[in-house]
Amino acid sequence: MQLNHSLTNSIIKEKKKRFAVLIDPDKYTLDRLKRLIKISCKSGVDYFFFGGSLLTRDQQDLFLTHIKENCDIPVILFPGNHFQINAKADGILFLSLISGRNPELLIGKHVVAAPYLKASKLEVISTGYMLIDGGNRTTVAYMSNTDPIPAEKSEIAVCTALAGELLGLKLIYMDAGSGASNPVPLSMIKQVKKYISIPLVIGGGIRTPLQAAKACQAGADVVVVGNAIEEDLKLVPSISEAIHG
Repeated sequence: MQLNHSLTNSIIKEKKKRFAVLIDPDKYTLDRLKRLIKISCKSGVDYFFFGGSLLTRDQQDLFLTHIKENCDIPVILFPGNHFQINAKADGILFLSLISGRNPELLIGKHVVAAPYLKASKLEVISTGYMLIDGGNRTTVAYMSNTDPIPAEKSEIAVCTALAGELLGLKLIYMDAGSGASNPVPLSMIKQVKKYISIPLVIGGGIRTPLQAAKACQAGADVVVVGNAIEEDLKLVPSISEAIHG
């Protein structure tokens, strides 16, 4: 199933808050994935974001096949590297790590991935990816060899996001990182949303329905939850209700 409309265009046009469940295939068994799919379909989850900073188990193809055969929720790749490109998904976040200064993650890896994406039928969503300090050093910060934007420096986040939009990126994704102690500050979300006109995705450190609702109220268009759901699948309905309500 291809996305009926461009992800970014549909968010702007419909002006609805969206809920994305992040699936790291290293963190699930097939049986647990089946349970997640059933719960997500009943709960109105909008997207599955699929990928991880470092995949060590060869389950990507199996899991994508199972998801696509058993539900209509669009699957958007959230790749940790260019090896995680898979044509069985519906789209891919083409991430440029604009908060860092590592050239490989600003443009280098993209050059390698570009011909594969061009040949695929994936919807390619150019995304300005921004790491925000979530209170502890996360896997993505270590793997990307970049420092996150300090949580109290909203002005840096605003200027970075605005630069991403002016460069032509279609989406801004602010992420405290997997396993973050704290989510992206609400004050930072508000300030960034005030200055950009493209959709804003917020992830990392969100563990409760209240945190998800507050992120939406502050300006998030899409809220992404991963770790908390890995630990407790029963959170999916309540977080979905908080976001969509």
